[in-house]
Amino acid sequence: MKRVVIPELLDTDAGTPAEVATALSDLRHINQWFGGIGATQSMTAKITQKIGSNSLSLLEVAAGAGYVPQAVSARMQKLGVEVRITLLDRARSHLKNGSGNGPSAVAGDALALPFADGSFDLVSCCLFVHHLEPREVSQFVNESLRVCRTAVIINDIIRDPIHLGLAYLSLPLYRSHLTHHDAPASVRRAYTIPEMHQMLQQTTAARVEIERHPFFRMGGIAWKR
Repeated sequence: MKRVVIPELLDTDAGTPAEVATALSDLRHINQWFGGIGATQSMTAKITQKIGSNSLSLLEVAAGAGYVPQAVSARMQKLGVEVRITLLDRARSHLKNGSGNGPSAVAGDALALPFADGSFDLVSCCLFVHHLEPREVSQFVNESLRVCRTAVIINDIIRDPIHLGLAYLSLPLYRSHLTHHDAPASVRRAYTIPEMHQMLQQTTAARVEIERHPFFRMGGIAWKR
């Protein structure tokens, strides 16, 4: 199945504020029902065990409202691991208010992260990398490796004909017409595991690991030198 780049409507907020909010709610359900939280939690736990730490700082890129990292943080807390979150998204309107007890929230460019070298233990993203072209994937990962101290986590979907069929079958679950367009478009423009592995090997990462997760998810870890 050849990769086909179809612009996704949510990328440009192509709708009213209410329609965009509904699409973000659909995205939350996709991650809740179809393995988004589990994949990020699995990789976070693996890194925690590897470095022997029970306290981590994590920057979530293209975070939206931050549902996935916050759900992972809550689950890890029950396991005795503190995950302190900072959210970054291109659109401030996607971010929750960072005041009070919620995570810090910053509007910024994923390809030019507005943070100093080694600002976070981990940099993570979920359902973001398939929006990038191969050159941009390498740029993003290298920039994330600069900002992190330990590793970069990539949680994304796998391009596969069966997955595309399932994406169409799942459309009645979603309320937003943006999601009805974007869900199959995402599968068409996603990468395969071999493609992702090749791109990550071209970065400055010391070592790359990619595993398949349920519901056509891939989980990649790029370890910092």
